[in-house]
Amino acid sequence: MKKLHPIIYSVFFLYSLLLFIGCQGIKQTASSPRNSVEIVLFDGKDLDDWEITDFAGKGEIFIDENESLVLEMGAELSGLHWKGQDLPKSNYEISLQAKRTMGSDFFCGLTFPYQESHATLVLGGWGGSLIGISSLDDFDASENETGDAYIFEDQQWYDIKLRVTDEEFTVWIDKESVIDCEVVGRKVSMRSGEIEMSVPLGITTFATTGKFKNISLKKIE
Repeated sequence: MKKLHPIIYSVFFLYSLLLFIGCQGIKQTASSPRNSVEIVLFDGKDLDDWEITDFAGKGEIFIDENESLVLEMGAELSGLHWKGQDLPKSNYEISLQAKRTMGSDFFCGLTFPYQESHATLVLGGWGGSLIGISSLDDFDASENETGDAYIFEDQQWYDIKLRVTDEEFTVWIDKESVIDCEVVGRKVSMRSGEIEMSVPLGITTFATTGKFKNISLKKIE
């Protein structure tokens, strides 16, 4: 077998080494932005970027000794809405932990932006078990295909994740996919009434006390 000339071998080795280093650099560059686009919405320290929503008969809202956001039971809606930096209108994920401590209606009403409109993810409505998104094609969570029953235990933390893309809404509870709904060509809107005051991003409870922590938003490709 004919051997390579030492100079050719050295050039080939150097080229391979540079190619390997370059590929590693590309991998790091491609992955690093994923960490830089996460926005912490609530870290347990303050509510400077939030405003308490002026619902009639609202309950008290505060941060407790465990650095949890507390929305106390009101006559109907209690909640707050985002007034900080501009947030994306699509292609993002919102993650949070939530639990119900008192009451029998929804302990997490998460209003979120979608393109030029908004909708609300409801967890624990209609007696404590309804989940769904209001509204799709003018049908509320109890009337469209996202509506379902989910048994929530009081005093138990649940990991919630909502993914919003141009094509669909996806929701996970404790890593289990519970809603996967295509929205292309459909009307996405808010239910009429006081809940509309929750835009552009809001958290509400209905005649129920809820606690929240680790709320963040991550842009996705």
